[in-house]
Amino acid sequence: MSESKKIIKKQVLPLLPLRGLTVFPYMTLPFDVGRAKSIKALEEAMINNQLILLVTQKDARNDSPVEDDIYTVGTISKVKQMLKLPGDTIRVLVEGISRAEIGEFTQTEPFFMAEVVEKIYNYDQDDDIEMEALKREVISTFEDYVKLSSKTPADIIMSVSTIENQGQLADIITSNLVLKVEQKQDILNEFNPKARLEKLLEILLKEIEILEVEKNISAKVRKQIDKMQKEYYLREQLKAIQNELGDKDGIAGEVEEYKEKLAKADLPEEAEKKVMKELDRLIKMPPGSAEGSVIRTYLEWIFDLPWNNSTEEIIDLDRAQDILDDDHYGLEKVKERIVEYLAIRKMKNTLKGPILCLVGPPGVGKTSIAKSIARALNRNYVRMSLGGVKDESEIRGHRRTYVGSMPGRIIAALKQAGSKNPLILLDEIDKMSSDFRGDPASAMLEVLDGEQNFAFRDHYMELAFDLSDVMFLTTANTLDTIPRPLLDRMEIIHLTSYTEEEKVNIAMKYLVPKQMKAHGLKKSNMTIDRQTARDIITFYTREAGVRNLEREIATVCRKVVKSLVSENKKSMKVSSKNIEKLLGTKKYRYDKANEADEVGIATGLAWTPVGGDTLFIEVNLMEGSGKLDLTGQLGDVMKESAKAAVSFIRSRAEQFGIDMEFHSKYDIHIHVPEGAIPKDGPSAGITLATAMVSALTGMPVKKNVAMTGEITLRGRVLPIGGLKEKVLAAHRAGINTIIIPLDNEKDIEDIPENVRQELKFVIASDMDTVLNMALVKIRNKKTHKGVNSREKDIILADEVPVAEPGDRGVSIIEQ
Repeated sequence: MSESKKIIKKQVLPLLPLRGLTVFPYMTLPFDVGRAKSIKALEEAMINNQLILLVTQKDARNDSPVEDDIYTVGTISKVKQMLKLPGDTIRVLVEGISRAEIGEFTQTEPFFMAEVVEKIYNYDQDDDIEMEALKREVISTFEDYVKLSSKTPADIIMSVSTIENQGQLADIITSNLVLKVEQKQDILNEFNPKARLEKLLEILLKEIEILEVEKNISAKVRKQIDKMQKEYYLREQLKAIQNELGDKDGIAGEVEEYKEKLAKADLPEEAEKKVMKELDRLIKMPPGSAEGSVIRTYLEWIFDLPWNNSTEEIIDLDRAQDILDDDHYGLEKVKERIVEYLAIRKMKNTLKGPILCLVGPPGVGKTSIAKSIARALNRNYVRMSLGGVKDESEIRGHRRTYVGSMPGRIIAALKQAGSKNPLILLDEIDKMSSDFRGDPASAMLEVLDGEQNFAFRDHYMELAFDLSDVMFLTTANTLDTIPRPLLDRMEIIHLTSYTEEEKVNIAMKYLVPKQMKAHGLKKSNMTIDRQTARDIITFYTREAGVRNLEREIATVCRKVVKSLVSENKKSMKVSSKNIEKLLGTKKYRYDKANEADEVGIATGLAWTPVGGDTLFIEVNLMEGSGKLDLTGQLGDVMKESAKAAVSFIRSRAEQFGIDMEFHSKYDIHIHVPEGAIPKDGPSAGITLATAMVSALTGMPVKKNVAMTGEITLRGRVLPIGGLKEKVLAAHRAGINTIIIPLDNEKDIEDIPENVRQELKFVIASDMDTVLNMALVKIRNKKTHKGVNSREKDIILADEVPVAEPGDRGVSIIEQ
C-alpha cells in the first residue's frame, strides 16, 4: 500500500479542556462552560474567527488541569452560539471541523493557547477497493450494533449509509456509540482513516458480543421475573382460598421445600416421577387430611434413602487378617474362611455368591466378627435383629393403606447405614417364626438372592432399590429352625465353644484391659494373673462364650475400685486366695473322674449350649420282673437308646456270659445324676450299654475312660456331634482315654493341640471295641458280682487290635 501524508496547516488557537466529553469532527453538540479559564478561551475564540481546540481531560475530576492533564489530540471546532445562563455559566453550541494535535502550548494563563497541527492522508487507486470493503463492513456491523443497543436511535443507520468519506464515517459512528472516554479518545488519536476504520470495527465487534450477552442475561432475568410474578399471583390466590377454608399456613410452601429437595437430590427417574406425583396429590388435599400425613412420611423416606451414596470399599487381605486377629483370639478356621471369602470378592469384584452364616452358641463372637469384617472393608455397619420377627411385613414393609404403615427392616437398615453398600448383619436368623400374617423367612429369600435383589421392592416404598452392593452376613445359634430354602442360600461357618485356654487368653488380652479402662483403673491399680482368670472361668462361669466371664471380671473391678477408694489404697492384687472374697462362694464345680474302677457306673460325654460336660450313668440290678426304670429327666432319644442297649445285650448275652433270662428276673434302674437338669441326645447310647454290661457281668468300668456315641441293635457305634466340646470336658475332668465313633475320627483335628497331646483316643466301630477298652477284665468267677450264673467267663479280647488303613475295625490314636 502506498500512501502520502502531509501537514496542511499549523495555527495557534485557544484551547478548552472538556471533562468527560469527547468531540469528534462533523459533530454538533451543546455543553455548559463554567470555569473562568475556559470562558476566557471562548471569548478569545469569538474575537478571532470563532475557532477553538476542544480537548478532553484525562481526569474529569480535576478542576484546574495543566498541560500534562490534557490529551494531545483534540478537535478544532467552530463556536456557533453562546448563551449566558444564571450563575456565570455559559451554554455553548459547537461544530467539530477537524482533528488536530497539540504541537506546543504557547500560553497557559489566563487561558490556554496552543499551536495545533492538522494532518491529512491521501490513498492511491488500489486502496480505494480495500477501503470500500472496510467501509461496508463497518456499516453492516454498526447496523447489528444498533439492533442490539437500546441507547442508539435506529434512524442513524440511514444517515450513516449515505456518507462517502471514510474518515467522516468513522467519526460519526464513533460519536454515536456508548463507549468509555478512553475508547473514544483512542479513535480520535488516529489520523489515518483506514486505521481508524479498522480500530472502530474491532470495537464494534467487541461491543456486539457484550450486548448479546447482556441481551441473554436480560431475557433470562425477564423470564424469571415473569415466572416469579406469575407464581406470586397464583400463590396469593391459593393463600386466599386456603384462608377461606381455614388453612392459614397452607401447604404450598411445604411443597416448594420438597421440590427444592428433589432438585438437589440425585434420585432415579422412577423415584423422581413418584415424588412429583405424590406432591401433586399433596397440594390438592384438604388441610388436616390423614392421607397428607402418610404422603409426607413417604416423601421423607424417599429423600432419606442413600440412592447414590456409597463408601469406598477396601479389600486388603493383610489388613483384614490384622483386624480379625486384633479383635478376636483363636477362631483360626473362621478367620481363614472369611479371608478366603474376601479374596474371592476381590478377584471377582462382585458380591454374588453364598451368604455367610455364622453359627454357634451365645457369646462366642459372631456379632463382633461381623463388625470386624465391616471395619476391614470400610463399609458402614448395621445390625438387624430378627429375633421374634413373625410378620412378612417386617421384611417387605407395610402397604401404604393406613397411617401407621412403615417400610420393612431392610429399607430401615439402609437409611440407618447412610450408604448403598453397607454390611448388614441379619442377627439371630434362626429366631424368625411365622403366623397368619405371612412367613418372613420366605421374604428373606429375595433379599439374600443375588439374582433377584438388584431390584428389591419394598411394599411401602413401591420403588426398586438395588441391594446387589449390600454385603449380608447372618448369625444363628442353631440350624434346626432355619427353613431349608433359606439355609440353601447361605454358607455355614461353625463357631464352637471356646476352650478354657482360649478363654484365659481372651480374658487377659481383651476383657481385663477393657473392664479396667471402663472402671477407671490403671495397670498400677490392679493386677490379675492367668491362674486367677482360670479360676474365674472354672468356678464362676459355665458358658460357651465369654459374656458371663466379662461380667464377673467387671464385678472384680468394681470390688477393687470400692476397696481402693474406701481403704485409700493405691493398688490391689487379685489372686486365687482372695477371689472368693470378691466374687463370693464358687458357683460351679466340675465332676472329676472316678477315683476307682466301679461296677455299673460309666462316664459319658454330653454337649450343652454352654460347652461340653461329663455325664455319669449309674445302673443298678434288683430282683424283679424285668422292669426298666429311667430317671434323671431323660429325653425320648435317651430312653430309646437305653431300650436299644437292652436289646443289644439280650442278643449277645451268651457271648458276654450273662444269664439269658436276666430281662425277666431282674429290674434294671438307670439313673443319670443331677436329676433337675433335662438330658437328651443320641450320644449316650454306648455309655448306657457299657454301664448295663458292667452291672450284669460285675466287671468294673475303668475310671479313666469316657465315651460318646450312639448304639444300634447290632452293636454298631454311630457318629455324634460336638466332639470338641465333649473332649474338652473330659480333659477338664482328668480323664485320659476317650472312646469315639469311627466316623468322628476326622473331628480330632479340631481339638486344640495342647489337649490332644494329653489324651488317648480309641476309635470304635462296634461295641466289642468299646467293652474291650472300657471294662476291667476279671477272670476269677468268685469275685464276680454280676448275674453271670454259667460256668464260663465273658469272652473279651485281651488287647484291642490296631486297624489297618481303610479298615472299619478299631484303632487307638495316642496324641
